[in-house]
Amino acid sequence: MANKNLNAAKTAKKDEFYTQMADIERELQHYWQHFADKVVLCNCDDPYESNFFKYFALNFNQLGLKKLICTCFDGSPVQGNELLLDFGDFSDDPKKIAYKVEITEVRDLNGDGAVDLADVQYLLKNDKNAISLLKQHGDFRSAECIELLKEADIVVTNPPFSLFREYVGQLMQYEKKFIIIGMQANIIYKDIFPLVINNKIWLGYGFKGGAAHFVSPYEDTATANNHKEGMIRVSGVHWFTNLEIPKRNDPIDLVCRYTSEEYPMLDNYDAINVNSSNDIPCNYPDTMAVPITFLDKYCPEQFEIIGITRAWDGKASKIYPEQTQIDKNGKRSKVSKLNDGPSLLITNPPSDKTYYEVGGKLYLGLFQRILIRNKHPQTT
Repeated sequence: MANKNLNAAKTAKKDEFYTQMADIERELQHYWQHFADKVVLCNCDDPYESNFFKYFALNFNQLGLKKLICTCFDGSPVQGNELLLDFGDFSDDPKKIAYKVEITEVRDLNGDGAVDLADVQYLLKNDKNAISLLKQHGDFRSAECIELLKEADIVVTNPPFSLFREYVGQLMQYEKKFIIIGMQANIIYKDIFPLVINNKIWLGYGFKGGAAHFVSPYEDTATANNHKEGMIRVSGVHWFTNLEIPKRNDPIDLVCRYTSEEYPMLDNYDAINVNSSNDIPCNYPDTMAVPITFLDKYCPEQFEIIGITRAWDGKASKIYPEQTQIDKNGKRSKVSKLNDGPSLLITNPPSDKTYYEVGGKLYLGLFQRILIRNKHPQTT
């Protein structure tokens, strides 16, 4: 059943995204100190498609890896790949197999004076111990893949977006270190955010502009202008990790100062509203509500994360009955949206924004906010 569910997710939820080598190199340059003598697992990666596998294979010696393990899901294409491995002995259908690759050394096997992809190709074609079939379709939740997970020290991959929460849950269950890609919106879910509060997961260095281009079979429907041929643009993606990195110790340079006019209190949370991480006041000692993008700059020595403005967090101070939403065109409709996020009481209706009316009072609904406190507010 688990494999059927994963197949359905890959078909319906579009989970087939292949990360560019340049993006992997840009992020992982900050983690090299963690890899010496470690077993690295890429458990959502077809070696013939995955740049994660290629990255670690090509940098195996420089990183000082102990072992690299890579697994792929049943259905990964074999023919037409650049390594051209013959799977004739392994499968009746070489276009649909699940297998694992295990590498414990990478040497200059072809004698050209350098370790490159040709040496990896030679290794896989000539070392029968390096590659073997998987019996349970390569699902990361399968028993044989869990055994590989137990062996690993660090997991690095781009897991299926639709299974991100389940994937992270498994990493937590087996107490693994990891560097993975996911949607930044996952932060606000009730099975992920507690991990953020307890410093069990945090954001890495990220993608330029908060968006990434992936090689993918899907149509690129993004409305942004920076499209790339043969790729799909996905906004709101980020790297997630639990490995210590230098940016975690970089505090935000706070230059603003608190005034009640510039930082109004939320109506339904005991916190002032701050619209940008750059606008956090240096001298406010109590709870502040900041956008979730704050987590990209979060320094645990500087700030404490208290909560989030989600209904499941249980911190809202009121429930709004009989809400009327008025959009920019004046259209009115009955809703309940104010009960699942932060709101501001306003005096006059805005001309360019949707707002809400409850019992004769007007409100703005805001995007979700992270509730934080400055550990060292300025006192002068």
